[in-house]
Amino acid sequence: MSTRTWGWLAAVVDVVLVVLFALIGRSSHGEANTAGALWTTAYPFLAGWAIGYVSSGAWGRPLRIWPTGVVVWVLTVFVGLAIRVATGQGDVDGNPLPISFVIVATIVLGVFLVGWRAIVRLVQRTVATRRGRRTTA
Repeated sequence: MSTRTWGWLAAVVDVVLVVLFALIGRSSHGEANTAGALWTTAYPFLAGWAIGYVSSGAWGRPLRIWPTGVVVWVLTVFVGLAIRVATGQGDVDGNPLPISFVIVATIVLGVFLVGWRAIVRLVQRTVATRRGRRTTA
């Protein structure tokens, strides 16, 4: 697959995983999962993802864990949380940014945005190694 194809595929996978993060979060708190409600939860993180994707040059190296995956992950979390605070989302008893949510968002989005890249890279290496063994055998 070409880098360009991987770039588009990576963007789609990332966006789906960010929306899945929002969907899981809403479901775990018993909140409605209408399109509007889901958008309200997801858009801060999607904005962060877009900034991370562009600033990391992800379209040119979409499967790299560093810097692509890490930059996309960190900016998705940082910008997403900043927008949530700025818009008053997620306020719990006067706390605009509960530490438990920061921890969960950081870990889940890290596993999602860096994890799938690590798995694909591992599969690619395994396939390349097996092909190399067959060629030399």
